[in-house]
Amino acid sequence: MGNSAENSEKVENGVKRAIFAIIAILLEIILVYILYFRIESKYSWVAVLITIMAVFIVLFVYGKHETASVKMPWLILISAFPILGVFLYLVLGLNKGTRKMVKRYEELDEILIPLLPRNDEELERVLSKDKSAGNQFRYVRDYSGYPVYNNTDVLYYPDGADGFNAQLEELKKAEHFIFMEYHAIEDSTSFKPLHQILKEKAAAGVDVRLFYDYVGSMGFIGNSFVNKMEADGIKCRVFNPMNPVLNFFINNRDHRKITVIDGKVAFTGGYNLADEYFHVTEPFGHWLDTGLRLEGDAVKSLTITFLENWNAIVDDGDDISVYKELIRDVPYESTEKGFIQPYGVSPLTDEHVGENVYMNVLRNARDYAWFITPYLIITEEMNAYFAMAAKSGVDVRIITPGIPDKKMVYSLTRSYYAGLVRNGVRIYEYTPGFCHAKQCVSDDSVATCGTINLDFRSLYHHFENGVLMYDCKAVMDMKAAFEETFEKCHEVTEEYKTGRPPLRRLVQMVLRLLAPLM
Repeated sequence: MGNSAENSEKVENGVKRAIFAIIAILLEIILVYILYFRIESKYSWVAVLITIMAVFIVLFVYGKHETASVKMPWLILISAFPILGVFLYLVLGLNKGTRKMVKRYEELDEILIPLLPRNDEELERVLSKDKSAGNQFRYVRDYSGYPVYNNTDVLYYPDGADGFNAQLEELKKAEHFIFMEYHAIEDSTSFKPLHQILKEKAAAGVDVRLFYDYVGSMGFIGNSFVNKMEADGIKCRVFNPMNPVLNFFINNRDHRKITVIDGKVAFTGGYNLADEYFHVTEPFGHWLDTGLRLEGDAVKSLTITFLENWNAIVDDGDDISVYKELIRDVPYESTEKGFIQPYGVSPLTDEHVGENVYMNVLRNARDYAWFITPYLIITEEMNAYFAMAAKSGVDVRIITPGIPDKKMVYSLTRSYYAGLVRNGVRIYEYTPGFCHAKQCVSDDSVATCGTINLDFRSLYHHFENGVLMYDCKAVMDMKAAFEETFEKCHEVTEEYKTGRPPLRRLVQMVLRLLAPLM
């Protein structure tokens, strides 16, 4: 009882600190306004200067190589409210962090990515079997740096709880290192056995590292969590803590979910390390999540993905030269005939790899393309890809939650239904509860699974990771899981063909306009 009260107090303190940081930033915005109006009342030329600045920023935004869905809200906001619009754009809209962070990631990637093999032979083998799939793998390799692998076995878990239990068993076998990176960690029932294993392994000399996002975890754990882990020999770091000082990197969060064990086995998928993901608690009905277990050469890529954020978030990172040993070739002979490509996604580049992977699946689909996502907030370009695939005769389906975790986002998700179903896309809502899985499967050959939602935050603002698969058993296992899930869904396609009431449509139009700013 005492521990529960202590944990609640720590979480409450963490939330209070986050609220304080948000209030401080809002106060900074108010201060900017006060200073502006005081100066403008004495010097009329200041208003002219601000207007000129706003015009130049509008032109800058308009000329950027970005989707109109992202640019339009900023153009309207800056034009209507120049001071507020310019300020918010500098904080949230640039989406490139600070120059310091961009440079740090560039320097890290220049060292880490070359440690991975190019695997040209594997790519050529895919191209010879399926040109479309090969081109998809080549795109991901050339624009994210992550190669395609053949010598890797993949196991798909249609329930995140099964993936987590398998993960616990594998962690007990660790001999050299354990790397874990998660958006959210809750120090509660599900985490206790995991914590015990990590503690025992650290005491046995295993290099144990635990990494989590501050915002993603602030409702679950407090700042003292790091001290608790360190006391047990577990190296622990926090991604991008909120602070009351204006932070241009604050909009970029770590949404990745990765576990790497000895460079031999890795786990990833949609689930975080919290009770609701494993059915211990069910605040939003039955929680549907999925995951993957990888064993073999492809684990190298997830190791590099972890090491990128682990080092980028501190000024005095590790000696990178030691990492050559961490991604060494581990003897393994897979039984899998297919091809696997784990990849990381960064919001600090102009290449939106996560979105493009999904759109390429739609573009190359011949028979079907099925998606599941907790949030459906997409650009006009992706909307067009969904529509064109469906209009071309492809069976395009999207599963979204039947019970929302965020009502405003749920309304925004539903605002996309009418336009999609008019073009032939079929929409299903998962009636038992909330679906948190992020995956798609197409034509019995290609599939993706990972952390990337079909929303602006995942596609444009977060650090993410995914796994692209071709001709693997896991692809067919995922298809079977989709077919079972459809049986538990309510198809709402026909309901949205008739349109929406005017008031609801107006509200949803406003939400759609603000979506890229959320």
